[in-house]
Amino acid sequence: MMYTTILSVKVNTSNFKIPSAYLKHEVEIDIYTPEGILGNEKIELLLLNDGQDVAKMNFRRILEEAHHGKRNHRLIVVAIKASEERLMEYGVAGVPDFKGRGAKADLYADFVIKELLPFVKKKIAMPITGKVGFAGFSLGGLSAFDIAWNNPSAFDAIGVFSGAFWWRKKDLAEGYTDADRIMHQQLENTSTKPDMKFWLMTGTEDEKADRNKNMIIDSIDDTIDVVKILLNKGYKRPENVFYYEKVGGKHDVPTWESVMPAFLDWAFEV
Repeated sequence: MMYTTILSVKVNTSNFKIPSAYLKHEVEIDIYTPEGILGNEKIELLLLNDGQDVAKMNFRRILEEAHHGKRNHRLIVVAIKASEERLMEYGVAGVPDFKGRGAKADLYADFVIKELLPFVKKKIAMPITGKVGFAGFSLGGLSAFDIAWNNPSAFDAIGVFSGAFWWRKKDLAEGYTDADRIMHQQLENTSTKPDMKFWLMTGTEDEKADRNKNMIIDSIDDTIDVVKILLNKGYKRPENVFYYEKVGGKHDVPTWESVMPAFLDWAFEV
């Protein structure tokens, strides 16, 4: 009789504070690293916005279970904790919303690309030979999508949990139409088609708002419209685009925690 050896992988957490010349303040991060990396495995990297929410999850267990029995793949995760300037630093770079929020999103993108990634890669001290992903929750998901979409040489996969795709240039009371949604317009106006994978999630109880009165909450409508644009640009389901609608899912950490394993399984090799 043959027996299969199941590998148990322990994950360690390290905390750092990175001074940012772009943001003019320190950014706190937690790095989750599997023990015993030899360097000959396929090493992959995931950045997560709203790291303060990751800290509320049993994320170490999630990552350990994701690695369970895997010999040749290791996923390192960087949870970026949002600052007090979250509503200004998250958003779509160069296009604030109708209240002026997101005005520092371009500076946050510079921090991620020019300061955070070099810092993390230096700490890892081994080449990232697999995929690099960026994901986030709510407004942090919109931010991750924007940064990864506009930096396809740095990222291979995007994950958005209950994304704030409603982000708009005009208030509902000011003659809003769906054409005022900032990210949708950016996608429509991008002539290129980045080589990328997209995992988008909503919960059926994410919110109550239904601005067009079609009996579908706005978060689902807005996310499905992003999926439609991606499909129209030539991406394929399910290999490039995956939409996960969680029945009973809310706009909260327990919901995002419950679907995190599905995202990790789809986006990465572990």
